[in-house]
Amino acid sequence: MSVYYFSAPGRTEIGGNHTDHQHGCVLAAAVDLHTIAEVRLTNDSLITVHSEGYPTVQIDLSDLHVHPEEVNTTAALVRGVAAAFAQRGAALKGFCARVRSSVLPGSGLSSSAAFEVLTGTILNELFFDKRLTPVEIAQIGQWAENVYFGKPCGLMDQTASSVGGIVYIDFADPASPTIEKLTFDFTESGHALCIIDCGADHADLTREYAAIPGELKALCALFDKQVLRDIPESLFFAQLPAIRHQVPDRAILRAIHFYQENRRVLQQKHALLSHDFARFLALVRESGRSSWMYLQNITPAGETQHQDMALALAMCDTLLGDRGAYRVHGGGFAGTVQAFVPLDMLNDFRSGIEAVFGQNSCHVLSIRSEGGIRLQHEVTL
Repeated sequence: MSVYYFSAPGRTEIGGNHTDHQHGCVLAAAVDLHTIAEVRLTNDSLITVHSEGYPTVQIDLSDLHVHPEEVNTTAALVRGVAAAFAQRGAALKGFCARVRSSVLPGSGLSSSAAFEVLTGTILNELFFDKRLTPVEIAQIGQWAENVYFGKPCGLMDQTASSVGGIVYIDFADPASPTIEKLTFDFTESGHALCIIDCGADHADLTREYAAIPGELKALCALFDKQVLRDIPESLFFAQLPAIRHQVPDRAILRAIHFYQENRRVLQQKHALLSHDFARFLALVRESGRSSWMYLQNITPAGETQHQDMALALAMCDTLLGDRGAYRVHGGGFAGTVQAFVPLDMLNDFRSGIEAVFGQNSCHVLSIRSEGGIRLQHEVTL
């Protein structure tokens, strides 16, 4: 029986905190933590997934409708990705996949997107003659997560995982985003890319995450628009006196973050392309301040006992001083912090972080050039 091997990476958000859902711009990159699968074809209509450390998932290709009881489950992602390929005419067959991952759930590195891209890559390679591009595979992953899994995510995570390397993405047209792959070697910058897991619990934070696009949608409605990208910044500020008392002040501050952060992404892109890493680091620090001051996705509303992410940022500030850079990474509230740490400070920085947040809370990552791929042989994590 033939055995096939596949791999898809996790991703890191380099710039563009909460800009994608407003049709803005982002910088993201695939990282060297990945999800791999060993696949064997079967003689039935079942897709069976054995994920290390998780219950076995099985779906029948004869039933690719949305199952409400599968919301927020791996089965929903598998069924949704399979449904998207079936809609495009793929001749799907059953298979058994054994999956292992070094992209830890809740790490802020998007284990769900890696799994979606992995599943899409398997189906594209084995049953669809590689017809779909990495971007189309990413769009299928997003669709499965939106429609079957029940999470209204953007397209950044899946695109970064599927395309690989460092990517600049402009979501002005979400159905056909502009994607540019950048060439920059972080290993030559004299800095390590670190992701800090502050250990906070994501449970019960759905309302906090949903409030950001929700508040911005209410603000956009005052301009008869759906997203901030469609409202010129000059018009927003001209109308600010009139709209201030129609939406919460926090919505206005979050809109200011979007306009500034969206410009900042383009500036970061140009800094990397011109190999001006000092300018890039300054922009990372600006992004972090904006997320804390304006976007306000560091501490859940009213929380005083547990301010894990704020403490992680404070530790970065203390340990780095005026060197390197740090910022909230991803959704915020209880996720991870990203830091660019000078190599001569790395050991002390890592020790200082792990003394507070525990062993292995500081992950040193590298950029992975490939996205979702078929491997020639099995690899180890």
